[in-house]
Amino acid sequence: MPKTAADVMDRDAHSVSPDDDARKAIELLADRALGALPVIDGEGKVVGIVSESDLVLSEDEADLHLPHFVNLMGGVVFLGSMKGFEKRIDKAFASKVSELMTPDPIVAKTGDDVHSVGRMIAEEHHNHLPVVDDDGRLAGVVTRADVLAALVSEE
Repeated sequence: MPKTAADVMDRDAHSVSPDDDARKAIELLADRALGALPVIDGEGKVVGIVSESDLVLSEDEADLHLPHFVNLMGGVVFLGSMKGFEKRIDKAFASKVSELMTPDPIVAKTGDDVHSVGRMIAEEHHNHLPVVDDDGRLAGVVTRADVLAALVSEE
């Protein structure tokens, strides 16, 4: 019988809430050598994920210069999108987990077989997936290494 996400996941997964201080997430990731943290609401439902990559500004994101603009009739008209600039600012100066996290993450369900979990991880290019129960509550975290170990042990 194939193993499931529940068989290979870490049941003692650390998590944070959207309202937690961003520093808490950063410290947990660093102190526990974690690659990602599920973000859960007050009911334990997964609403996001904070990964190491969320903490790093790419070269493009690190450019915090205002988009090009022109003065027109006493006002400023931006030639580029302000939305991207605003996202970079929010990420650079995040104080809450909600400002760092990726909302609505890809999740595995406890009953998913490891083959389908492995496919999800590969297709979505993720190393960590929150695992949820039938109610969407956090049950654990499964990593690429967990899935690979399970697949190798089946051989």
